[in-house]
Amino acid sequence: MAGKFELYKDNGGEFRFRLKAGNGQTILASEGYKTMASARKGIESVRRNAATEARFERKETKSGKHMFNLKATNGQVVGTSESYESESARDNGIESVRKNAPDATVAEI
Repeated sequence: MAGKFELYKDNGGEFRFRLKAGNGQTILASEGYKTMASARKGIESVRRNAATEARFERKETKSGKHMFNLKATNGQVVGTSESYESESARDNGIESVRKNAPDATVAEI
């Protein structure tokens, strides 16, 4: 099963998306957008930027876990990962985004 973007409206009325891998696990989540059109532009930005290794910012949380942000060419964060226990698990998450994002379908939920 291929990856997919789920586009939805949150309880606060903002539009968000999450990228899920073929196994159904969420591998990237967006910020909130005021319009669905803006959220769709965010999805396109993830598709474009996921191919470029340099767009992934690897970080460590205050609790010592590992995560990453995907940034657009202008430096704005377009997606954030979950927290991972190890650097290798985080790096696997990045590879999953790179593999799944370009061809992922979009489902409105």
